[in-house]
Amino acid sequence: MAKQLHKHCLKFVFIMKKIKITQIKSGIDRSERQKKTLVALGLNKLHATREVEATPQILGMINKVNHLVKVEEVK
Repeated sequence: MAKQLHKHCLKFVFIMKKIKITQIKSGIDRSERQKKTLVALGLNKLHATREVEATPQILGMINKVNHLVKVEEVK
């Protein structure tokens, strides 16, 4: 049997978008917390790119390292 979603959950599912994150600056000489955030986002090299869902958790991580990454919306 398929799992049913409540009405308020459906709204969240349909507005989630994909975003492309690219590391544009190095994590060297950054705090350990910022380095771990880059790793959690899947960015381990300069110019590494990942496509991820734009969840509140991911957007929060991007906000913490926004000076090191470039974010684009995927169509």
